[in-house]
This record gives sequence, C-alpha cells and structure tokens, in this order.
Amino acid sequence: MREPGNMSDGSRKYALITGAYNEENFLERTIQSVVSQTVLPVRWIIVDDSSTDHTPEIVARYARQYNFIELLQLRDPHPRDFTAHVVAINAGYESVKNTEFDFIGNLDADIAFEPDYFHRLLRKFEEYPQLGLAGGFLYEEQNGELKARRGNSVRSVPNAVQLFRRGCYEAIGGYLPLKYGAPDWCAEVRVRMKGWGVYAFPDLKVIHLRPTGSADGRLRNMYRNGLVAFSLGSHPIFELLKSLRRIPQKPFGLASLAMLAGLASGYLRREKRQVSEEFIRSLRDEQRKRMWAFLLGRSQDFAELEPPAPCDRFYKVPELTEHGIKAEDDSL
Repeated sequence: MREPGNMSDGSRKYALITGAYNEENFLERTIQSVVSQTVLPVRWIIVDDSSTDHTPEIVARYARQYNFIELLQLRDPHPRDFTAHVVAINAGYESVKNTEFDFIGNLDADIAFEPDYFHRLLRKFEEYPQLGLAGGFLYEEQNGELKARRGNSVRSVPNAVQLFRRGCYEAIGGYLPLKYGAPDWCAEVRVRMKGWGVYAFPDLKVIHLRPTGSADGRLRNMYRNGLVAFSLGSHPIFELLKSLRRIPQKPFGLASLAMLAGLASGYLRREKRQVSEEFIRSLRDEQRKRMWAFLLGRSQDFAELEPPAPCDRFYKVPELTEHGIKAEDDSL
C-alpha cells in the first residue's frame, strides 16, 4: 500500500477535513477519489454533522479499510445554518492539529478528481513558496456534458477544494463562521492580507457531483450572495458591475436583481458586519484595482484579477473549447 504523504522527490504531508451532512449519494465517490490518490493524506477527518441517512456508516466502512480515514461525529446541538459547515471543519481541525503535516485541506463530500490531483497540486506549492492557498477548477455536468463551471477564476479557489499551506492556515486562524456563509471568500482575502498568494489552477480538474439547483433556488442563492457581499464589506460599485455582467445569464436579469436586492437589504437594515475595518479596506483596495484593470483594458474579463506574484506566468484567460478548459501550461 502507498505510504501517506510519500513523494519520490521528498515528503510533503497533507491532511484533509470534510464536513458531511446527509451525503450518502455522493460521499462514496469522493472517498474513492481520495483513496486512489498517488499521494495519500496522512489523515482525513470526515466530520459527520448528525446525518439522518447512511453517511456515518459509509465513512465507518472505509475507515476500517484505510487507517488514515477517521470518522468524527458531532452530537452537540447547533444551528443548521451557514455556520454549520465551519463548525464541522473547525472540529475536524481540533482533532488533527497535533499531527505532523505541511498542508491542510477543506474537501467537500460531493466532488471527484483524477488520481494524481494532490500530487500535482503539491508540486505547485513546491514551485511557488509564497503560495498559501490553492486548488483546481470546478467542472459540472450540463446537458449530459462535463463543462467548466461558470465563475471559475484563477484568483479564487473553490471552497470545495481549498488546500492551505499549514502556516498560512494557522496565520489566518482558519475559517470564520459567517451568518450568510462564504467563509472561503473571507479566507482568501485574509490570506492575501497576510502576504500569501491565492491561485486556482485551470489544469487541475475537479468534478462537482451535485446537480445544479432550480431557477428558484438560484434566485435565493443570488439574494444571499448580495447579503454576503454586504456582510464582508464589498464595494457597492464593484457589486453593481458584477450584477450587470450577469444580466445575460438565465434567468435573464432576475439573478442580477436578486443579488442587488440582497445587497440593498443589508444597507437598509444597517446590519453589523462580521469583519474588521482593516478587512474591508483590504477587500475594497483589491476590488478597485480590478475595476481599474478592467477599465484600462488590462483584463479581458471583469471576473479575472491580476495574479498573485508567485504565479505570474500561469495567468492567462482560460480558453474554452467544446471539451472544457484548455490548459495553457501544464509544465509542472
């Protein structure tokens, strides 16, 4: 059996944490993706958040086969809201923090990837010492075809596959439990505030297994996105420009209105933000740079940001083909 964390040119040990609630439909494929990795994690804590389906039984069965998999069950009552996942991840980290590892990853229970995913991702960290947070691009099945998820950006690592350098993760204090969610966005800003790089690599494909929701569900989600933007102090002009970009997307115009309604709701209710003034200044400074880059023609897409310093040569707008994203550079 392969040794956890073993690489032919040196050891880069990583640990994973997965928060799972009623994930019996997808979890097994995620587990199979991890146990098939050419570089295995030293520990993988799967936190069952009081599931009512067969999630804990699935984890327990694989834990008997693989000694790096551990089931942690949360029994203490807590709200089933947008903070629940962070509660699970933080509980997992408490369980794993005394283990020796170099990287710590948040891994959702409804994704899959190729057997060399973590091997290649760890190589990215080796190549770029200032890289603090990284991951791949999400793909989803659309009309029977696997396509790159709308909104993929090299600047933002999907919450489903965020892998941190341990020193970076501990420097930011881990994830924050936020009222409206988006702990991944919050973490990315805090990582950059600490001087680390954040990068999502288009050549690392991650399959999101859960089907996309209905139009009504998307509108509710966009309204929440507006509340998230307010709660993190996002620049209102930046959010307006984002909403204008979404007008051509189905359901046409309604998603943009729903997001702006959520943003306006936060201002009208004068809700207290859950982040510091320093955080808001840093986020808005980033966003002003993005807007200027777009207006001056230095960015082909408003969704894209200038890359973090250690990854300059990887920054290109991905080319979309009928087969998905064409990797611009796969030299690592």
